[in-house]
Amino acid sequence: MGDWRQALDKSEREALERSPHPDWLAPMLATLTHDHFSDPDWLFEPKFDGERALAFRDGDRVRLMSRNQKNLNDTYPELEQALKDMAIEDFVIDGEIVTFEDGISNFSRLQERMQISDREEAAASDVEVHFYVFDLPYLQGYRLDGLTLRRRKALLKKMFDFGHRIRYTPHRNEAGEDYHQYACQQGWEGVIAKRADSAYRHSRSTDWLKFKCSNGQELVIGGFTEPHGERPGFGALLVGYYDDDKLRYAGKVGTGYDNDFLESFRRRLDKLERKTCPFAEEVDEDGVHWVSPKLVGEFGFTEWTSDGKLRHPRFIGLRRDKEPRQVVREVPADKSQEKT
Repeated sequence: MGDWRQALDKSEREALERSPHPDWLAPMLATLTHDHFSDPDWLFEPKFDGERALAFRDGDRVRLMSRNQKNLNDTYPELEQALKDMAIEDFVIDGEIVTFEDGISNFSRLQERMQISDREEAAASDVEVHFYVFDLPYLQGYRLDGLTLRRRKALLKKMFDFGHRIRYTPHRNEAGEDYHQYACQQGWEGVIAKRADSAYRHSRSTDWLKFKCSNGQELVIGGFTEPHGERPGFGALLVGYYDDDKLRYAGKVGTGYDNDFLESFRRRLDKLERKTCPFAEEVDEDGVHWVSPKLVGEFGFTEWTSDGKLRHPRFIGLRRDKEPRQVVREVPADKSQEKT
C-alpha cells in the first residue's frame, strides 16, 4: 500500500502526531439540531440506528469497543474476524454496528444481538450485523486527529478493503436539506452533518450535527408501575435525565414492549428495586416500584411538554453503550453555534 503519508501535503504531515497504539480513544459525538441546512463546506452521512463502536487493531489483537469502553468481541465475533482479516494491522476506526430489516437499520432487532455475551450463541444468531465505518482517528503509528475530516475519510476509503461485514459509510456533499428529506422519506433515523475541514475531537462537538427525522432521547430508568389486566411484567417505565447531578423525572413510558420483554425485564428490574425515589421531583403514580438508576433506554416521542415531560413516548430499546450519569436532555444547538 506504500507510505500513505507521501500523499499528504506538508501542513498535513506536520499535523500528524506520532503515537504508540492507543489503549483507548474517546469517540467524537454529534450535537442535536433542528436547523437543517445545505453548505458546500459540510458533508452529510446517513444516521444509522445501531450501536456506536470503535475498532482497535494492534497486530493480531483486535478490540471492538463501545463508546463507554465495553468490549463487544463476544457479541459480534464475525466482526472481530473480519477486522483480523484486513491487510492493515495497526489502526483505530470509528463506526456504527447495525442490522437491517427491509433495508432500514433497526435498533430493536439489533437488541437481540446486544443482549448476547456468549460467542457461540452470538455466532449462531440469525441477526446479521455489519460495521459501517466513517472515520479514522489513528493509523500505523500516527494520530490523525489534526487532519481534516475529508482527508481522514479519503485515507479510510483508500487504505482499507471493505466487504460484506465491514463497510465504508458513504456521504453526500453540500445538499443537506435534500438528503435529510430523502432520509425521512426512506424511513431512516436521520442524517449526520459534518464540517468537512473539522478535526477529530474526542468529545461532543457542533462540528458534527444530528438532523433527526423523529424525536428520540436516551433516558435513565428509575422505576416502573405494576401491570393491569392480563399484561405481564410491568405497566410502564418511569424515566428521567441528569441535570446538575440530579435525576429529573421525564414521564412514564407504557408502549413499545412485547410480552417477552415485559416478563424478562421485570425480573431484571426486581433485582434493582429500592425503597426510595431516585428522582429529584415527587412522582405521583399508582403502583410504583423504584429501582436504582443503573439502566439506560432509548425512547421515541413527539415532543417535550412545557413542564419537561415526554409527549406520546414509546420504548425503542435498551442502551448498554452509555453510562446513566452521561444521560442529559438533548438541547438543540442554534444556528449561530453550529456554523461559526
